[in-house]
Amino acid sequence: MSDIKKVIFVYNANSGLASVVKDFWKKILRPSSYDCNLCMQTFGIFGVKKDWKKFIQNLNIETEFLHKDEFEKKFDIKDAKYPSAYIQDDSNLDLFITQDEMDKVKSLEEMETLVSEKVDMLA
Repeated sequence: MSDIKKVIFVYNANSGLASVVKDFWKKILRPSSYDCNLCMQTFGIFGVKKDWKKFIQNLNIETEFLHKDEFEKKFDIKDAKYPSAYIQDDSNLDLFITQDEMDKVKSLEEMETLVSEKVDMLA
């Protein structure tokens, strides 16, 4: 894994206070209409779930989390779909976890399993 730089997780949400407030209420009032399963599984009402934070810290690979607008400013990926995750090494950015894979996850534990299995495949 020495050439692997990091895993970049991309939320299907924009950055900024207005987006945060809108997402907060949408998640509480109409969770079925919430557009970001990565957010849904890894965030509680008031922030990142403690178990997810601990899982990421123990992953043994650098991680970065970006909102889709931040990701699109940084990278030019045609037809990117969100939420998703990318692997970045010194010169490349490759899809690591697809939107379909993330959208199938139904719990934090399933998200952790998905990420662990993918990271293990890199070794």
